[in-house]
Amino acid sequence: MRNSLDLDTRPADTRVVVAMSGGVDSSVTAALLKQEGYDVVGVTLQLYDHGAATHRLGACCAGQDIHDARRVAAQIGIPHYVLDYESRFKEAVMDRFAESYVHGETPVPCVDCNQSIKFRDLLGTARELGARVLATGHYVAARAMPDGGRALFRAREEERDQSYFLFATTREQLDILRFPLGERTKAETRDLARQFGLEVADKHDSQDICFVPTGRYTEVIERLKPGAAEPGDIVDLSGRVLGSHQGIIRFTVGQRRGLGIAAGEPLYVVRLDAASRRVVVGPREALRTTRMRLRDVNWIGDGTLDAALAAAGGRLEVFVKVRSTRRPQPAWVHRAGDGTAAGTGEIEVELVDGEEGVAPGQACVFYDALAGQARVLGGGFIRTAAAAVEPVAAPTEASAARRGPAVAGARR
Repeated sequence: MRNSLDLDTRPADTRVVVAMSGGVDSSVTAALLKQEGYDVVGVTLQLYDHGAATHRLGACCAGQDIHDARRVAAQIGIPHYVLDYESRFKEAVMDRFAESYVHGETPVPCVDCNQSIKFRDLLGTARELGARVLATGHYVAARAMPDGGRALFRAREEERDQSYFLFATTREQLDILRFPLGERTKAETRDLARQFGLEVADKHDSQDICFVPTGRYTEVIERLKPGAAEPGDIVDLSGRVLGSHQGIIRFTVGQRRGLGIAAGEPLYVVRLDAASRRVVVGPREALRTTRMRLRDVNWIGDGTLDAALAAAGGRLEVFVKVRSTRRPQPAWVHRAGDGTAAGTGEIEVELVDGEEGVAPGQACVFYDALAGQARVLGGGFIRTAAAAVEPVAAPTEASAARRGPAVAGARR
């Protein structure tokens, strides 16, 4: 008989490390597991200089949040440790964030944090503490599969789903990770917090970019990389100079406001050329992207990506998200160029309906269905994005009520 964490041990004999950020989600996760009788240990990571973040709304893993996590741990009666990960976080997340912006990209630091800090370094700490699993308050589901492995699925509440930020999770990590809130709604979580008598029950949700206290990310970039804001030209699609700027780090693809140029029509940032320090602008229709090439692709569907591509005749039908706030849309995945042999050629994604404002550095996440608790098949980071010369042919099954493609790893 297996316990609620899908382990073959009694809860009392099962040590669980809970990553406690000081927010309501991770606090309820710890309280739930404690109530079920598990041997729970709370761990909070101090990730950055928390002085500026103390008592501000929307912080994560900083001053007041560490205090809140410690207080919750004491209230529910579990040991609690605070680990100083500031230098590691700066190197793996903050410095990479700044470097990405300097190269004209739009990074997703939460993915780097999960990939490099929480699900690698913290997993190692959990093992050192003798834990069988590491539990977090993420809104995502992980379930056992017939082959004995575990798979990642979108959360029950679509508005809270965080699977976009977890696409880089590996199969080995999924064996150890647990997400007790994936089948609950945020309202249910807050109700549980009130039932447990937790003072964080009505605490505000954390911001995505936790280390940007004021919301002005350019200040953080200039502090991390002095001289990053080099001036350059704002040009149209033909290369004609329309104005000047004080650094491409102040712009993102799709941006309309703050361009500082007068034109007879609305103009948007179409791309950023870091080498020439040019901000290229154009009409809204120039933002539409139908083709992307990815780097650092992670596959967590059944088998391997190459096997899935081979079974699909070289073009795999999936649904993808290119931003966390947008719904999945139908797409084809294949190897680009002459990469016909397994493992060769870059991964290219063709968006059936196109997407506006796609920028290098963003994540492109693969799902097996359009809606509901679709399975996460993996994804990668966008290296290049460009409009296609011809329209992309729609998948044969995608147009029929968008039920979801028959791909390797799809749920039945």
